Amino acid sequence: MTTLDKPPAEALAPGSAPARATVPPPESQGPERKLKIGGVTREDVFTIVGTFAGSLGLVWVLFERVLPFSGALGFMICWYALFLTGYYLLGRLQWGGPMVRERLVSVVAWTSGLLVVGLIADQIGYVASRGYDAAQHSNFFTESMERTASLSPITSGGAFHAIIGSLEQLGLATLFAVPLGIAAAVFMSEIGGRMARPVRTLVEAMTALPSIVAGLFVFGVVILTLGFDKSGFAASLALTVMMMPIVTRAAEVVIRLVPGTLREASYALGGSQWRTVWNVVLPTARRGLMTAVVLGMARAVGETSPVLLTAGFTSRLNGNPFEGQQISLPLYIWSYVKLPYDAMIARAFAAALTLMAVVLILFVTARVLGGRAAGEMSRRQKRKLERAARAAARAAAAPEAPTGHPAVATGEH
Repeated sequence: MTTLDKPPAEALAPGSAPARATVPPPESQGPERKLKIGGVTREDVFTIVGTFAGSLGLVWVLFERVLPFSGALGFMICWYALFLTGYYLLGRLQWGGPMVRERLVSVVAWTSGLLVVGLIADQIGYVASRGYDAAQHSNFFTESMERTASLSPITSGGAFHAIIGSLEQLGLATLFAVPLGIAAAVFMSEIGGRMARPVRTLVEAMTALPSIVAGLFVFGVVILTLGFDKSGFAASLALTVMMMPIVTRAAEVVIRLVPGTLREASYALGGSQWRTVWNVVLPTARRGLMTAVVLGMARAVGETSPVLLTAGFTSRLNGNPFEGQQISLPLYIWSYVKLPYDAMIARAFAAALTLMAVVLILFVTARVLGGRAAGEMSRRQKRKLERAARAAARAAAAPEAPTGHPAVATGEH
């Protein structure tokens, strides 16, 4: 009993014992309530909504009635700045300094994310609205522009030849760039030595290389010097120059994230360096390596100038990337969007929408091929483990078999 539980001295009768405090049983105190840490409270919602509406009204009055300002971009910037300022001031009236700063950073992060999502949705919606007239017809995906003129209706011609050209050029570039990029990343992260620094410097310099320079390099070396014609193969070489540094840098970062204890365990079991890299490091970093491949493919699939210099332009279907000129989707878009004809502009925007879909399909395919994360069991392994656990449980629950007559067991007669 503490001093808070004792009654006043004058209230106690002489010779009587102090009353003992009674604690009610737990079931009489009502159900327990869980304490929620974090989340969004009602005060947070009211503060954000009030600041949002107040800053909007104040900026509108300043732009329309008081100051000689105009323009949607300036209005949005001033509104956002005033919103953050008002939220900080209102937060100081309710919370302490560290909590206000934490919630202000959270608001900035949320609004930045919503802004990025809104910009992406706006771009996709604009491209889809402009290219829907052409994309809704099946001929756009099954025909080329060989028999289509500038004034032909939208039901004639399509981008089938550009789709085939982009897929073939991207496939060849991926076939060339991915092994070289991953090999360079393994060399810089696992082997090292005096040559690792020059190779890393060269890769970093190639990352900032303009695409037109890569196209000029392939055009000068492969087409002018070696005498090859413009083709999809030459374009794939230019795209390889653009893809390889992206794949190399991303793969190096991923490989360096593999725990060193896995390498040490492999070496302790007698594995050589190349066997450790092949069976331990690369499988562990598989998901990250697939992301590196996707980044490189996304960089290469939208290039226009290298393809224009090395592949040329054609309006007919050419399925052979090693002979004859070949067009791609970016070059198709650049060629037709500048024409003063509504049908051609609609075809260009439909091609842009198709290019977005191709990138999305490539990304999803890469994530599926990437498989499970490091240390995560597959479904087959989980089922096998469950069967083993059930068999062990049945063996433990079964009664022990009789061992025979004691006399026989001890050898007595």
